[in-house]
Amino acid sequence: MLVKIYNDNPNEKEIQRIVNILRNGGIVIYPTDTIYGIGCDIFNTKGVETICKFKGIDPRKHSLSFICNDISMVSEYAKMNNDTFKIMKRNLPGAFTFILEGNNKLPKLFKSKKTVGIRIPDNNIARAIVSELGNPILSTSVRDREDEILEYFTDPELIHERYGNLVNAVIDGGIGSLDPSTIVDCTDEEISITRQGKGELLE
Repeated sequence: MLVKIYNDNPNEKEIQRIVNILRNGGIVIYPTDTIYGIGCDIFNTKGVETICKFKGIDPRKHSLSFICNDISMVSEYAKMNNDTFKIMKRNLPGAFTFILEGNNKLPKLFKSKKTVGIRIPDNNIARAIVSELGNPILSTSVRDREDEILEYFTDPELIHERYGNLVNAVIDGGIGSLDPSTIVDCTDEEISITRQGKGELLE
């Protein structure tokens, strides 16, 4: 299913349609401010395991990120000191993944991991979905690094052509980017950039 949603003014009915899919354990491909992502409700074990199988990764070992709609939601699942809060406040929403220490509210599947990647993308569609759902969605890039046909990861119609039979919905939110997010590690005393991507960090 290909669902057209406009980033400038996301249609509430279509957002609700996507949220219903997520609540029922479904998988969706959605736009962010970087590469299109594939995600599910973080509390749906079946959904998380399906995505990990799709990507060929182990959720207990591989770093997975959450998309939140604001910093208040971040604080429900991760620990932040004052310095971390300030730098996130200055840079979000934006093309960043902040690595934070998780807390005891993380879903069962992630309990063995001490850290979690947090994204608040500068994309109204992704944030509207999370806001309506009421908790984060899993975020991992739809892009396969070994694939040379890059249009398959930026054009939602081509994404649907390729992956539509593997997911419950593909959201057409316009042409996406090929640039990944900038990863900012906030788990040590010194905040550091471990991957420079699209986001330029304001310190």
